[in-house]
Amino acid sequence: MKKHPIIIAIDGTSASGKSTNAKLVARALGYVYVDTGAMYRTLAWHCLQKKVDVENEKAVAAACRRWKTSLECVEKSGLRAVHLLVDGYFPESEIRTPETAAAVSHVAAVPGVRKWMKQTQRDCIRFGDLVMEGRDIGTNVFPETDYKFYLDAALAERSARRAADGVNENLAARDQRDSQRAVAPLMIALGAKVINNSALTSEQTSGLLIAEIRKQLAERRG
Repeated sequence: MKKHPIIIAIDGTSASGKSTNAKLVARALGYVYVDTGAMYRTLAWHCLQKKVDVENEKAVAAACRRWKTSLECVEKSGLRAVHLLVDGYFPESEIRTPETAAAVSHVAAVPGVRKWMKQTQRDCIRFGDLVMEGRDIGTNVFPETDYKFYLDAALAERSARRAADGVNENLAARDQRDSQRAVAPLMIALGAKVINNSALTSEQTSGLLIAEIRKQLAERRG
């Protein structure tokens, strides 16, 4: 592994295309993809499994301190991705249920959880160059990276995308919770390139990201 892995930070609002575009960028560059939202969903799922009240901050923080987890890098369909395992198991489908989705923003607002997640997410650099997507990568997890992006789209467009996926979620309320939480709120990182992709396809959005990253990489090499 190189001494200083490159971190591409892709933050943004719900349904702004973070996951799709981060995967496209990771594949194009040969970097490892990290979905930090999936890590929070995994804890939310774990709390539901253990009958932990997700609105009880102390109980959630205690569950986060106690659970047995590990990180692994898995390759599938040409994409290398980091998974957070619980007792050796990755709950790939379970973390995408409506129940988990409803619980995740409560879990993510707990200061003890965000501290644990930051340490765990920073530990992903052991796998090499990363494309990491979430809501606080450029502001909190890797604020030192030079490669910061913030994706957004009009609320109506984002709601339509969620609906197309069969998910009925109040994105305005989710945005408000994410941006108003006390610890590591959703915000545009200093120096981040903002891309509003309301009228763009995933290929167009990822094309902009890849072109900008390659330009910056070339400038730093030169």
